[in-house]
Parts: sequence; structure tokens; C-alpha cells
Amino acid sequence: MSIALVRAYLEPLGVAERILEFDVSSATVELAAQALGVEGARIAKTLSFWVGEEPVLIVAAGDAKVDNPRYKAQFHTKAKMMSHEDCHSVIGHDVGGVCPFALPSGVKVYLDESLRRFETVYPAVGSANSAIELTIPELERCAANFAGWVDVCKGWREET
Repeated sequence: MSIALVRAYLEPLGVAERILEFDVSSATVELAAQALGVEGARIAKTLSFWVGEEPVLIVAAGDAKVDNPRYKAQFHTKAKMMSHEDCHSVIGHDVGGVCPFALPSGVKVYLDESLRRFETVYPAVGSANSAIELTIPELERCAANFAGWVDVCKGWREET
């Protein structure tokens, strides 16, 4: 059901026809990369957090991990991931299909700097067996409730 909402959301943005659905799971970075035949870093994973009482999504490259000090500097609180139940009830997408599209108005979406090194990335589109290839400007334009760029991840760049 969630993929139908995302398809309807992406239709007026002119990219819905690019949605890919697979006969296999794409619920994790590794499975999505395998289904698409791309490196895992190009999978745009959507991570769900609570910032106080506010739901926040951070879309990051598949090889990036949240860096707690950077996260705290950005959001002024410790990183607290949402439960599977909260993803379903608050975000409207189940884990494995959480994406930055077709969201309730109170859910802010941030894009992590780890994505900028790619021309295109592959976020999920509301199900555990789907994705869409978008350029970085398209992802920014299509993300619901886009709140800005953040730099809260590690593991994707050479740390000095």
C-alpha cells in the first residue's frame, strides 16, 4: 500500500515511471545493491529518528554510519532511532521501505552530505522490494518536507 502512495506522490513530480520493483527483497543496503547491481554506497538509506518529540528522517549513503558527536552537534540531542512500530505509525512506511516520499507534514527530511559524491542514488519507494534512481538535485526536489542538508555521518570519507 505504501508504494502506491509514493507512486501517487511522485507522479506530479515527473519521476514515478522510474520506480523499480523487484522479485527479491531490497530491504537492506546489501540486498538493494544486489537487486540493482550497484555498489552499496549508492543506496540512499533513510534512517528514522526522534529529535525530542519530532520525527526526523535522514537520507544517507549506504556506506555511511551516523556519527554521534556530529549528530548531537546538529540536533542538540543524542541520536534516538525510531522503533519499527513508530516507523509504521508515524512515518507511514515500514522498515525496509522507509523513504523520503509521501510523508505526513510533521516529518522533516534531511539529506546527508555523504550523498553528494554520487551523480545518482537509489532510495526506496515505500516497500521492501522497490527503489528509484534519482540525481541528487531530483532527490532534493522530490523529498517531502525537505529541511536541508546535514553532515552527521562517518565511514564514507577519509577521516583526518
